[in-house]
Amino acid sequence: MAKRFVSVGECMIELSGGEARQYRLGFAGDTLNAIWYARAGLPNDWITDYVTALGDDAYSAEMRDFLKSNGIGTEHIQTIPGRRPGLYLIRQEHGDRHFTYWRENSAARLLAEDPLALAAAFEGVDLIYFSGITLAILSARGRGRLLKAIVKARNAGAKIAFDPNARPILWKSPAVMGSTMTVAAGLSDIVLPTFSDERATFGDADAAATRARYLELGVGEVVVKDGEAPALLGFDGQLAAVPATRGTMVDATGAGDAFNGAYLAARLTGAGPVEAAQAAHRVAGLVIGQRGALIDPKLLR
Repeated sequence: MAKRFVSVGECMIELSGGEARQYRLGFAGDTLNAIWYARAGLPNDWITDYVTALGDDAYSAEMRDFLKSNGIGTEHIQTIPGRRPGLYLIRQEHGDRHFTYWRENSAARLLAEDPLALAAAFEGVDLIYFSGITLAILSARGRGRLLKAIVKARNAGAKIAFDPNARPILWKSPAVMGSTMTVAAGLSDIVLPTFSDERATFGDADAAATRARYLELGVGEVVVKDGEAPALLGFDGQLAAVPATRGTMVDATGAGDAFNGAYLAARLTGAGPVEAAQAAHRVAGLVIGQRGALIDPKLLR
């Protein structure tokens, strides 16, 4: 029986570039980015399914075709009539990236409205990946439905991986964001936080404090990303620091998501945590050398 990696969240229309007001249209989103790089690292006998909701418009159809043509399953993408994908624009200014979003009425906000659809999407899954952004875009009841479905899948044998990916602008309040992410992390087997997000959300003094906090929650495997600094790991009672791979910085968009996808693919195919983090750093180092969140998988070989 084929093994399945399922990623849950929002795929958006991405407009990147901005030189002379010329933009490139693509598709991206944190959980889509992660499954893109997981797909690149997993053997062909693995099924990778993206769980989201799209509209009945031309861009939704184009997005489905894009996912299918790149080996990402669309069977569990719901269609919400009258809705459309969210959109975000990246512009480079003074050597930094600036993001503008249009996602208030995106179809993905309704991805957890149908409990039966979630149950079908998670049936027989080996690993479910989701993020704080996945939770942030849902209603409170939608979050509850999604977490309930994830718990049921975990009880049936699925592994759960979670990136807190804190985006305060998407939440009602910092308190709601922090408490929800803590609950989600406590339900997960692998947590992949980014220190800069965690410092802003929880006041962690350093990456080691972030790692310790999640281990104290009972998370079995923690990987704290910290840009060019080493990733800090905690697993099986062990602590480790894995140096980052140096790369030429062109565009950091999606680098953390690429790390997550590559890390999980390596772990699912037999690598230990340290070896998986080394592979993930290598992929992230290649991603920052290209523009956009999704780079050609051939460049990763």
